[in-house]
Amino acid sequence: MLAQQHRMRTKVQFSETTRSGVRSGRRNLVLYAVKKENSPTLAGFIVSKAVGNAVVRNKTKRRLRELAAETVVTTPNGIWLVVRALPASSKATWRELSADFRAAHSAALAKLAKQHQTPAVAESPDAARKTPREES
Repeated sequence: MLAQQHRMRTKVQFSETTRSGVRSGRRNLVLYAVKKENSPTLAGFIVSKAVGNAVVRNKTKRRLRELAAETVVTTPNGIWLVVRALPASSKATWRELSADFRAAHSAALAKLAKQHQTPAVAESPDAARKTPREES
C-alpha cells in the first residue's frame, strides 16, 4: 500500500507535474515526473472514465498504487510522479502493467537526470573561428 506521506493530493501538484515534468509513455500508461527540491517523493494517479466503469477504474488504481508503493521507496527524494492510466490498462495482465510501469519509471528518471545535469562550460563558438588579422 502506498504510504500516506507519498500520496499526491492537490490539483496544483497534479497540474505542475503533468505540465512541467518529463513524460514517458507506454502501451498501458503514461508516467509524468518532475523534480522538486526539499519535498518527499509523491505519487498520484489519473484514471479516466475511458478506462472503464467505476469497478474497473478502482481496480486499475489499486494495481497502479501497488506498483508505485514498490518503487517509491527506491526513488530519490523530491520526485513527483503522476501515472495516467490508458484504456488498455484495464485489460492488461499484472505482468504487462508491471513491465510498462517499471520501464516508464526508469525512462522518466533517466530523462530527469539528463535534464538536471549541469552543463559543462564550453568555449564560445566564436573562439574556435578567431584567426590572427593579416596586416595589409
